[in-house]
Amino acid sequence: MTGGDLDYDTPTTRSEEGQPIGNGRMGSLVWTTLSALHFQINRDDVFAENSYTTSFPKQDSDYASGCGYVDINLSDAGDDVFSGQTFHQHLSLYDGLMTVQGSGVTARIVACPLHDVMAVEIDDQRPQPAAINIDLRMLRYAIQNITGKNFQLAKNHTVEYHTAEQTATSKLDIRDGNILLTQQFREGDFYDASAVAIRVVGRPSKARYLNESTVQLSAAPGKGQFTILIASAASMRPDDDAAALALAQFHPLEQSDFAAYSADAQNWWHDFWSHGFVSMHSADGQADFVAANYTYFLYLMASSSRGAYPPRFGGMLWYTNGDMRRWGSQYWWANTNAYYSNLMPANRMELLDPVFSLYSGMLDACKLAAQQQWGSQGVWIPEITFFNGPEKLPDDIAAELQELMLVKKPYDNRSAKFQWWAETKNRHNSRWNFLADGHWDHGHYVVPTKDAGIFGHCTHILCDAAKIGALFYDRYEFTQDQTWLRERAYPIIQGAAEFYRNFPNVKLGDDNKYHIYHVNNNESGWDTGDTPNEIAGMRLAFSTAIKASTRLGVDEDLRGKWQEMLDHLAPASNPGRGRRPAETERSNSPNPPATNGSPENAPRKATGGGRGGNRPFGSFVYGGPGAIPANEPEAQLKAKFLGFNALGSFIDPTGDGSAQIFRNRLRLREGPGAIDCEHIAGLAIGIHSTLLASSMADDGKPQIEVFTSLWPRSWDCAFKLLARGGFLVSSSVKNHDIEFVEIISQLGGPCRLKNPWPESKITFQRNGVAAETLQGPSLTFDTAPGEKIVLLPAGPTGDQKAASHSP
Repeated sequence: MTGGDLDYDTPTTRSEEGQPIGNGRMGSLVWTTLSALHFQINRDDVFAENSYTTSFPKQDSDYASGCGYVDINLSDAGDDVFSGQTFHQHLSLYDGLMTVQGSGVTARIVACPLHDVMAVEIDDQRPQPAAINIDLRMLRYAIQNITGKNFQLAKNHTVEYHTAEQTATSKLDIRDGNILLTQQFREGDFYDASAVAIRVVGRPSKARYLNESTVQLSAAPGKGQFTILIASAASMRPDDDAAALALAQFHPLEQSDFAAYSADAQNWWHDFWSHGFVSMHSADGQADFVAANYTYFLYLMASSSRGAYPPRFGGMLWYTNGDMRRWGSQYWWANTNAYYSNLMPANRMELLDPVFSLYSGMLDACKLAAQQQWGSQGVWIPEITFFNGPEKLPDDIAAELQELMLVKKPYDNRSAKFQWWAETKNRHNSRWNFLADGHWDHGHYVVPTKDAGIFGHCTHILCDAAKIGALFYDRYEFTQDQTWLRERAYPIIQGAAEFYRNFPNVKLGDDNKYHIYHVNNNESGWDTGDTPNEIAGMRLAFSTAIKASTRLGVDEDLRGKWQEMLDHLAPASNPGRGRRPAETERSNSPNPPATNGSPENAPRKATGGGRGGNRPFGSFVYGGPGAIPANEPEAQLKAKFLGFNALGSFIDPTGDGSAQIFRNRLRLREGPGAIDCEHIAGLAIGIHSTLLASSMADDGKPQIEVFTSLWPRSWDCAFKLLARGGFLVSSSVKNHDIEFVEIISQLGGPCRLKNPWPESKITFQRNGVAAETLQGPSLTFDTAPGEKIVLLPAGPTGDQKAASHSP
């Protein structure tokens, strides 16, 4: 596996171009300047605030993840190390190993998969080796508490940064020759802390405070190899010593050299890659290019999505510019969904655990929000939310917010107390997304709306719980885990259905149809009714709840009510893009006219993994709205994949010239600190859905199809992917023909396969022994747990054919 590797023969020109290294919980891009290696250590469980904050009302002001800068300086005054023809930086995806070569110095870097430690081996072969200085730097330097405490703060190597009611405290420390940087974030009852610890192994070293924001560990000059260990930790418990937690990460590794760290990482990555694969080849190299990007996406997810929380969509664990965060620290479901919506076929279910933990963890808060904000039951999950979900509101603020959100009260009639409460809230958060950034007027911060009253881009998006519940249910279909369905999935699935069933602005009309009023259509169509997005959300919520409750044998009485609403649901209307109506017109109309609701001066946010993200091949290509016909000429189809041309340069799908893709394949399209890989995630969605389509029929039997009609048959391909029902499916196509299908039944049970060779006789084997004969357009057969089924047209034996197409 080399096609997905990153390989640079010239140094990076900016930090965002660095190469990513991570263990799923901590990570960094690694970039170079003339004589230094640079890291920003980030974690997915570090937050500077939660939903109760009143300190970050402005867009992009809230932040998360960043723990500290690390600079490994290889030369103070000597010759440049990382320049000229000697430079080479390579990231091996298969081994999880990064190598950086310079003039006389080589660095190798791995992230330990089982411990939150990065290991950096320095091999100095220069004729006159220099001392190597490792600087650990704070992310924020300013001392805003100008109260005569400056000397004390500097003496204790501590910096306090105050933002309204939030305090971010950074402290440098030296313990037993290790250097440390701790952070503490406090606001009201909220607390989170992080720590970075660094030690040198195999070379004498000395620690010292370099200045008020930097602590340094100097390794003595000398030829040969030594190792730098960088550990991190985080905790939301004020009683925990975050520095001690970081230092504890070293203990299992103290006696190991870099070879041991590298071997551990290599073994872990090799096992990871064995769980599934997609391999492609075409004469023009385009298929190889697609496969390389797919493999790289899995690497990125394994490097950043194995912690307590998912990586934020923009930046992931690859921030390099401190606390600067375009779009802040919150989670947008549309963007998060782009990474996870069709990841299960990759057979790395553990990579989805963080996103499931995120939404399960905020379930109680979302239940309360359904009642307080909407006067409904069940669960409301905001499109944009802090990691802990919506805050609990005072009763009077909640009551007034509910009246405004349901358009029972004109926004202009809001109380002064409500205005006072709202103007300190983060304007990206769905609950407060009707607010725009403010301005100062005679020393007062004035917060306006988006000129649409209580409506904003994401205020009235209600369907996310239905979509998230469906993702939880997908996991059940892939794993058949009844405990998961009952304890984790069903509370959200039932909650989404009950929210819509009890939503005050869902009403039975004179046409005997259920209509929904005063909602958005995603980020557009503000304050309208029967929007495609919400009607689809209702259908999804009710149908998923009916399936799940039937599987569990619960809520039979509710099931009938859900079915009745599903059977009488109104068709979706065209949300339109006309001029927004006047406030009085919008507030007094039972089903207001469609509106655009997107003032040109209000910042918008791109969402999803590409244009047409829900069509079968659509996330695999860019090219505007609508499905791509199956009979579209292959040359035209392939030219659109991933938004790249054959040379890998980016074709901007938005047409505004704002997107840029770096050599590390990460994309910058939405401002500083917002690099993402949604475009590659969309590629993975398209690959999975076109190589292996699987669904569960009404009778509970999985239905599987390999190489759907949208797969370009001129691309030779072999894969091993996971289908619903727990079936691990391998197949290959070569010279336009499907060669074999292998199915490993991990759980047992019936299986239904669309016949890849409807005109041919089929050889059918069970565990290498010829078995029954099957024919027809659909092949149905029973399986036992662990059984291997091989099917192929008349020809070589299944074992020979299948074995010849291993990766």
